[in-house]
This record gives sequence, structure tokens and C-alpha cells, in this order.
Amino acid sequence: MTKKKFMTLIMLIALAAVVLTACSGGGNKKEDSSANATKTEEGAKTEEGNKATGDIKAEGLMETKGGFMSVATGGTGGTYYPLGGALSNILNNAGVNYTATAQATGASVENVELITKGDAEIAFIQNDVAYYAANGTDTFKGNQKSSLRGLCCLYPEFVQIAASDDSGIETIEDLKGKKVAVGAPGSGVEVNVKQILEIHGITYDDLGKVDFLSFAEAADQIKSGQIDAAFITAAIPSSAFTELATTHNIHLVPIAEDKAAELIKKYPFYVNLHVTPTEYKGQDKELSLVAVQSMLAVDEKMADEDAYNIVKLLFENLDTMKESHARGGDIALDKALDGMSIEVHPGAQKYFDEVKK
Repeated sequence: MTKKKFMTLIMLIALAAVVLTACSGGGNKKEDSSANATKTEEGAKTEEGNKATGDIKAEGLMETKGGFMSVATGGTGGTYYPLGGALSNILNNAGVNYTATAQATGASVENVELITKGDAEIAFIQNDVAYYAANGTDTFKGNQKSSLRGLCCLYPEFVQIAASDDSGIETIEDLKGKKVAVGAPGSGVEVNVKQILEIHGITYDDLGKVDFLSFAEAADQIKSGQIDAAFITAAIPSSAFTELATTHNIHLVPIAEDKAAELIKKYPFYVNLHVTPTEYKGQDKELSLVAVQSMLAVDEKMADEDAYNIVKLLFENLDTMKESHARGGDIALDKALDGMSIEVHPGAQKYFDEVKK
């Protein structure tokens, strides 16, 4: 063997030794370290969960197999997401083998699809969107979701009309001839606008100008005087409204009680509420407004035991919901079926029948 070949062989043997060492002891140490970190993290989560269990009221639940519960909410910056996180926490610590997690989504319309396709078990949905889905109308025309079922209603989302003080708009009838923003085309807000105008005998042709704008865009145009009023469907207080009210003189336009009753008769998902929105600058009078409701929905395939347990756990742990978001404080058992726009899941109905006795 030549000296050159001998040196080449030595180098190959040395390289092989390095490779074998890397594939044995060193790799296992790294893997063990990762595994220990994972176990430590899981242990911390378990300990935290055990501490939380004592704060969750979970007596009198129905026996269930438990299982995974994906809770479809909305954007992470919205109201649905933190409330969904609170509901997941309640379910996870109820001691009945639920594994729940809040899923950020595009909200109501997307959530209907997730529920009916089996990609989520529980969903936050506006009750008007649920109505359209269950009946195959408006947004869901030709795409009926007949398996959608309601668990309960949560809190009102008011149809608010912000009008400039300089516009002369004091009633909905005063919108005639005015420049009005009606939401994005085909949005839930625009559907609300059309329904309210219809009850008042008003069409888009009666308005001076119709702008399809988000509320942020509409707020800018109210400030610049390009429009007179804008519709928004949201909980009170709405951050978009409060921000506009701090920089511009605006007010809320009410809906007369008789017109509200007429609207509810035709579209039963609305409710008529009287509010004094003191969170908005200059709003110190009680107003008659209409609202749709946020609600929880599931598919008809959900076991009765699970639907029963979910609503029972929700309404017996409202403090947890309230701590997660201000709107959680608006959830109340005596209003759980107000504005329910679709068939109630029989498991949920069993709970409501029990508490009435």
C-alpha cells in the first residue's frame, strides 16, 4: 500500500468514528434534554389545571365519553376569541375528560361551515347568520345548513347608526336624501341595514348616497363631511364608535318601538332593547335600539349529554366568562333563549327545562 493510500484510509476511519459518535451518545443527550423540558412543561400545565379545577363548578353533569372540543371563535382581537378561551378553560377543568381549545377564525359565516363540516364542535355565531344558514337564505342562499343547532344566546350586538350632529338626522326616516355608509357589500351589517330600512318603507334609492364602507372607513368620511351617517353592528361600547365620538360631534339614532316590534315580527332574531350608552360622549338619554344576539351553536350530531354539560358549565361558571372579557358580564341565564333563531339542541333544552322547575 502506498503512503498516499494509507493516509486516505486513516482519514476515512477517523471520519466514520466521528459520525458514529454523533449518531449515538451526543444525540441521545439532546433528545433526553428536550424530552425532560417537555415533561416539565406538561407537568406545569397539569399543576396549573389542577389548581383551576377547584374554581370550576361542575356538579350534576351528565356522564359522557368526553373528547376533543374545538371552539370556533373569531379574530384574536375580537370579543369571541377571549370568551372562547374562557369556555375552553371551563370545559378543560370540569373533570369530565374534555379537551377544549379556542380556534381563531373569520367568525360567524366561517364558523357555520366549520360546525356543519365537523371541523369544530362549538361555535360563536351571530343569531341572524345562524338563521340565514338554517333556512338557506341571504348569505346562505342555496347552501342551507339544516343540521345547525343552538345552545344558547350570549349578549346583544346592537345595530347602531352613528350620525353627525350637523346632519339633521334624528330618526331613521331622516336618512332619506342623506349620504349613508351601509357596511361592506353582502356583509351582515348591510343585511341589517336593508331589513331596517325596509320596515320604514325606505330603499337605497331614497338615500342621497349609498357607500359600502367598513366602519373605520365610514368614521373617516364622517369626520371629513363626505357622509352623514354610518351603520355598525357591534356590542356597546364599540371601540370604533368611542374613538369617533372623541374627535367628532355625533349621536346614535334610535328606532321607534312600534317599528322595532314590526321588525322582530318579520325577522325573529332581532330583540328590542333600551340602553343609555354613557360610554359614548354626549349620549345621556335612553334609546330604543334593536340588536342581534351572539350565540353558541353546534351540529345536531353532538351527543345530548355534551350539549347539556356545555350549557350547564357555562351558566354555572359565569364569573370565568366575565373575567375574560367585559361582554362576558352580559351573559345571563334568564336571557339564554332571547333571540334564539334556530332549533335548540335537545341536550341544551333539557338543561333549560330543568332550571325552570
